[in-house]
Amino acid sequence: MWYSYFLVFWKTFFVPILILLGGFITNLSSKRIPQIDIKPGKIRWWNIWLFGIIFIVAGVVSELARKNDWANRKPANLFENSYRMGSLVFGGGNVLMPIMYEQYSVRPDAVKSRNPNAIHIDKKDMLTGIGIVRAVPGPVFSIASYSGGLALKDMGPGMQAVGGLIGMVGIFLPSALLVLFFFPIWNRLKKYSVIYRSLEGINASVLGIMVGSTFYILKDITLFDGTSQGFVNIGVVAGTALILIFTRVPAPVIVALCVGLGYFL
Repeated sequence: MWYSYFLVFWKTFFVPILILLGGFITNLSSKRIPQIDIKPGKIRWWNIWLFGIIFIVAGVVSELARKNDWANRKPANLFENSYRMGSLVFGGGNVLMPIMYEQYSVRPDAVKSRNPNAIHIDKKDMLTGIGIVRAVPGPVFSIASYSGGLALKDMGPGMQAVGGLIGMVGIFLPSALLVLFFFPIWNRLKKYSVIYRSLEGINASVLGIMVGSTFYILKDITLFDGTSQGFVNIGVVAGTALILIFTRVPAPVIVALCVGLGYFL
C-alpha cells in the first residue's frame, strides 16, 4: 500500500481513492456485523454544499489566473492549493507536509516550462519548516501558514503576512466544513455494518499513506549513498528515534540539538 502511494504521490486525489479502496476491500470480508436499527435524523446539507462550491470556485479562479497569467495570481493559486490539500489529505500533518513539499518544492521544477510563475519554495526552506513545525505547540497543519508566507515573500512583507493567513484559512476551512456536516450524523452512520467494516480498511490505508509520505520526504535526504554525509544523517535519524522511544526529552530540545548539529556539520 505505502509503495503504491509513493509512486503516485504527486497525484493528490490518489489519497481519497486509496481510502475508498481500503474500505471497499474490507467489506468483501465474510465477517458479519449485526445491523443496528437507525432512527432517521435531520441532515444539514448546507455545509457539504458550501464545501463543494468553494472547492469548485477556487479551482476555476486559480486556473483562470494561471492561464491568463494575472499579475497577482499567486494569492489565488495559494488559496486553491491550500484548500485542495486540506480537502483531500487524510492522515494528519504527517501526510500534509510531504504533499506540500511536492506541490511547492518538487513540482515547480517539472512544470516550469509551461508554468514558469508557479509558486515555488526552495527545498531547503521547506524541509527546515517541516522540522521546525514539530517543535511548535499546536497542530502540525500550522505548516500551512509557514508555506503560505514563503509562497508570497517576493510580493513584500505585507503580502507575506497575507500569505500566512491565506494558507491557514485554506487548510483549515475544508475540515471545519466537513466536521460540521459529518459530526452530527456520525453516531448514526457508524452503526451501519458497511461503514463499520470499512473503518478497518480505512485505517490500514491511512497507515500506508503515512509510511509512503515518510519515504517520499526521505528520497531527497542523503542517507544511503555511501558518503560521510549519508552516514551522519543515518546517525541523526537513528539517534532521534532512540531518544524519542526511550527517553522523555521534549521535542523542542531534540530539534534544537539537530539545528546545532546542522550548523557545525
